[in-house]
Amino acid sequence: MTALNVRLPMSVHQKVKELALRDDISVNQFIAAAVSEKMASVMTLDYLKLEAAKGSRSDFDRFMHLVPTAPSMAGDVVPE
Repeated sequence: MTALNVRLPMSVHQKVKELALRDDISVNQFIAAAVSEKMASVMTLDYLKLEAAKGSRSDFDRFMHLVPTAPSMAGDVVPE
């Protein structure tokens, strides 16, 4: 584990303390969890962009043409 000094505006620090207290965890745990969540979000977007770059419109269209045409089910409508 490593130590990191972070400067926060007083308003942010106060809100972090309140939220950590509400969750019955330390400020350090709260911040570590917040950083982990942000990392997961960024890494997910990176992964999805890489996967999307592998696709092609022609492959998508070919796949969609394989889906059989069927009548709509009851209640299956597009809202206006």
